[in-house]
Amino acid sequence: MHELFFYFSFFGFSCGFSMSFINFLCCLYRYSFKRAKHLSIIMVREKDVCWEYAEKLEGNKVRCKFCFRVLNGGISRLKHHLSRLPSKGVNPCSKVRDDVTDRVRAIISSKDDGKETSSAKKQKLIEVKSPLNIPSTKTLMSVEATSSPVAKYFPSITTLGSAPVNDQENAERSIALFFFENKLDLSVARSSSYQLMIDAVGRCGNGFRGPSAEALKTAWLERIKSEVTLQSKDIEKEWATTGCTIIAETWTDNKSRALVNFLVSSPSRTFFHKSVDASSYYKNIKCLAELFDSVIQDFGPENVVQIIVDNTLNCTGIVNHILQNYGTVFVSPCASQCLNAILEEFSKVDWVNRCILQAQAISKFIYNNSSMLELMKKFTGGQEIIKTGITKSVSSFLSLQSMLKQRSRLKHVFNNPDFSANSAYSTKPQSLTCIGIIDDSDFWRAVEECVAVSEPFLKVMREVSGGKPAVGFIYELMTRAKESIRTYYIMDEIKCKTFLDIVDKKWQNNLHSPLHSAAAFLNPSIQYNPEIKFIASIKEDFFRVLEKLLPTPELRRDITNQILLFQRATGMFGCNLAKEAIDAVPPGLWWEQYGDAAPTLQRVAIRILSQVCSTCTFERHWSTFQQIHSEKRNKIDKETLNDLAYIYYNLKLGKSLKSKSLESDPIQLDDIDMTSEWVEEIETPSPTQWLDRFGSALDGSDLNTRQFGSSIFGASDHIFGL
Repeated sequence: MHELFFYFSFFGFSCGFSMSFINFLCCLYRYSFKRAKHLSIIMVREKDVCWEYAEKLEGNKVRCKFCFRVLNGGISRLKHHLSRLPSKGVNPCSKVRDDVTDRVRAIISSKDDGKETSSAKKQKLIEVKSPLNIPSTKTLMSVEATSSPVAKYFPSITTLGSAPVNDQENAERSIALFFFENKLDLSVARSSSYQLMIDAVGRCGNGFRGPSAEALKTAWLERIKSEVTLQSKDIEKEWATTGCTIIAETWTDNKSRALVNFLVSSPSRTFFHKSVDASSYYKNIKCLAELFDSVIQDFGPENVVQIIVDNTLNCTGIVNHILQNYGTVFVSPCASQCLNAILEEFSKVDWVNRCILQAQAISKFIYNNSSMLELMKKFTGGQEIIKTGITKSVSSFLSLQSMLKQRSRLKHVFNNPDFSANSAYSTKPQSLTCIGIIDDSDFWRAVEECVAVSEPFLKVMREVSGGKPAVGFIYELMTRAKESIRTYYIMDEIKCKTFLDIVDKKWQNNLHSPLHSAAAFLNPSIQYNPEIKFIASIKEDFFRVLEKLLPTPELRRDITNQILLFQRATGMFGCNLAKEAIDAVPPGLWWEQYGDAAPTLQRVAIRILSQVCSTCTFERHWSTFQQIHSEKRNKIDKETLNDLAYIYYNLKLGKSLKSKSLESDPIQLDDIDMTSEWVEEIETPSPTQWLDRFGSALDGSDLNTRQFGSSIFGASDHIFGL
């Protein structure tokens, strides 16, 4: 029972609580138990419909038609691949359409083993006569049908005494009503806790009633918060060895509001600590210094290796205060923000900007015409031609990459007879513009150039944005990215200088840190790589870092000999196991295993190489924290919202940790932003904007108990409604 409430609470904190959810639970009961007690149904099965999504290969292998991955195990493994649910060790499909995922999940969850009939040969349900003596012409509505406003207009469609509607369909219908009534983001259905909750409800049996809104807000909120806090306490034990990084993320607006989120990161994972409203003292260095002092004390100055501040907060006064008062703590810039600034400057180069605008003209024309969108997906196999990244600039270059891959298919779309024959869009002025761009070889050469220039820096951003300790690689990655530009523009000095000047300016002014140099020096994959030429240039930074971390002569005793042992690969540093592990394990772990001959240097190396170098771990939604810190909310509201944000963000961070093995792209979002410059026409409203006007839960005025639930779980709140 605890397992059920646990999953229920996870889902409930994201979705809220309503009468339609009771209908949803009841339908789950009916689906799980009604057949066993009242019906004996024989299914006439036809060929598995999932074969339309796969190509059969030799033996028991199949190829997914969406991502073209070859799977062993036949149609069963394909279903789990398309469902995007973690099961059977099958990697989820990154290209499958949402409607296919929903259909396959329904097949898997049913008792029919995924066998459905075609539209021409529907399943025949042979029902054993019900013991109830009810006329077949009379329809009886379930009791729950009158329990909510939604049920009044959309009553249960179960019929007793005649052939009933499939229980699965009835359950799905109630789930759909629950989503629609509560204005939930449909991507919630992809959440792992969503299916876990449904499974737990199905196992619970008849008579189970879901927890009330009050129970969710009090008992279960406190219980799950305690469980999350307990996890963080377990991680704190490693700080004595690895140290930790405090991450400060800042949001400001033109109304002088300023919010600061604090997170703490170590090799095992990153945890959200708290959110602070600093609006009243954002420009006051003394008050900000006291805020950072309190956070450092929360984690222990002896455990903190570095503090990462984003560009908004990277003011000289705060940096100087930390460096002067905490001798062994470094202050570093956010690598992701600096890389994004580089890509943003790239996009401002005249010919690059012109290329992006031309590509956007194509995508806007396609995505604002349903027939064109359908035609495009027919040629691309259901794949999108644009991508949404974690920032505007990342989205632009990811979209250019995607369109370049779909180049031949896009040409087929505009040269297809179906396009020419449909006057609804073929005669529009935008159509002629798109055809001209598609057929322009100069445009595609510009796209290829944009992709070649941006991809090395997108690669660096992927490495530093995944929440893993990447401080030992950032220096090498940036060096290689610059070399790729020199190589690509070996015959064009002007363009080469244009892009390298942008990189060097951002690198020197924003990104470079002595800690990055020291980490590169201590990284065995760099130190022992004969192709690396910059070791000598970073040695001075390395010695400066050593003096900071080992401030007294006693601590530095024998450190020179230990450095030589490492550089010359003497003893354990040079054993075969150590050489083989260089590229197999993180550098911090490598030092832990093979650095015993240099104990002082080993301790320093582990602490340096165990740190992250970016604040960007997942998409942030600041409207949540605006709501938390609203002046119109009373103390109880703020405490509850703070707890909800604490749970949500830590669950999100935990999920991002688990998804690393699933080939997810840390700089790309799952869904396309339908309000971005790649989709939305300026003169027409977004097709999703009506949802934004659906409620006013963010105004902070609804403080009574009945309205409090809708305020927390309002559609406009990005943390719970995206």
